[in-house]
Order: sequence, then C-alpha cells, then structure tokens
Amino acid sequence: MMDQFLEEVVGMRNKGFQTVAYILVNITWVLMAIVAFFFMNTMTQALSMTGFSRDFFLALALFLVFGAAAVLIFLRRDRVRTEYEYTFTNGQMDFAQVYNNKKRKNLGTMNLRNVEACGLVASGSFQRYINMQGIKRTNWFLNRDAELLYFYFQKDGQKRIIIIEPSEEMTGMIKRSLSQGVWQIN
Repeated sequence: MMDQFLEEVVGMRNKGFQTVAYILVNITWVLMAIVAFFFMNTMTQALSMTGFSRDFFLALALFLVFGAAAVLIFLRRDRVRTEYEYTFTNGQMDFAQVYNNKKRKNLGTMNLRNVEACGLVASGSFQRYINMQGIKRTNWFLNRDAELLYFYFQKDGQKRIIIIEPSEEMTGMIKRSLSQGVWQIN
C-alpha cells in the first residue's frame, strides 16, 4: 500500500502588504540604530564635558532604549513574513511555522485518531466547540477569508482546538483519515 503524503505551505494572499511591512520594519530598525548612535555620541560628549551629570544619564537612558529597540526589531523582523507548513502523512499531521523562508519552528504533531471533532469553521459545530468552557484555541492560519478547518481534541486533560487553512485536497485526505463520526457538518 502506498503512503498518503501531502505537504502544503500557506502564506498571505496579499504579498504586497507583507512586502511593504517588511520594508518598513527594516527602515525602522535602521533609523532606531542611527538614533541610538546619535545618543551614544551625545553621551560621550556629555561625559567628557560635565562628567556624570544629568545630561549624561539622560543620553545613556535614551541610548539604551533606542539601541534595545533597534536590536529587538532586527531580531524579530523576519516574523513579518510568516508562513505555515502543514504535512499530512498517513493520518498524522505535522505543523510548522516558517519565517521569511529562512527559519523554521516546529509547532507540533497530531495523530488524527486522537481528534474528537473536526470540521469547517463556518459550520455550526465549530461554534459549539469554541464556546466550551476552558478551551485553548490555537490559530495556525494567515488568511481569515480562507476556508478554515478546525480540530478539537483533548491532551493532558486540556481541551484544545487548532484552526488551519488547508487546501481542498488536504481536507479530503484528512476527512478520509478521521474515525467515523468525527467529521462535523453542523
């Protein structure tokens, strides 16, 4: 018997907005670094002229704030271009988050036999599960207008729901791998 395998990468449909945001984030961290450098110069100038004065400590504080902001934005800038990767292999789903086609973060693995309910987010069954008391919701999708799919299951006594945006082909493979009665229509 052949293995069932399908891998999908889901990205934002509006790539133009994502590109503009990425450019703005890069401009922002460069500007923050320039301002931090300016305050470093002001700080050394104040130190040489007046010693450890109020001007020195003000310049030091502003240098640290702008420098920290520049470093933080630089380290997080790849998250602007986020994609999700879904891998279906013989009834098992693997989820990953990919940042700027460079960094990959594994989100987890789920065996579809452990799923208690699955269906489209647009169905009435989703509202029944999402409104349950104490449920933990995890969104692994980017496009709100896509046909979203949910998985409801319990792990370590915690009620969980995962929402993804698979293609029709992957949705069909998921449906065929679920136990009878798990696919919810309404």
